[in-house]
Amino acid sequence: MKGLTIMTDEKSGKRIAQVDLTHLSKHSEETEDLLDVLVSEARKNEKNIPWDEIKKDLKKKGKL
Repeated sequence: MKGLTIMTDEKSGKRIAQVDLTHLSKHSEETEDLLDVLVSEARKNEKNIPWDEIKKDLKKKGKL
């Protein structure tokens, strides 16, 4: 994808994504998809919470 550079730290193995800001405004849909994938990948090991449990908690707090 043009406007995206991925760098890897050789010591820690961490990956860094650098996005050209001029590309963001020109290709907003592609950028949104990219960010969705990045967030999904970052959260892949998080605990899943069933929607019913979240809904119950929000109702209890008066937010739903």
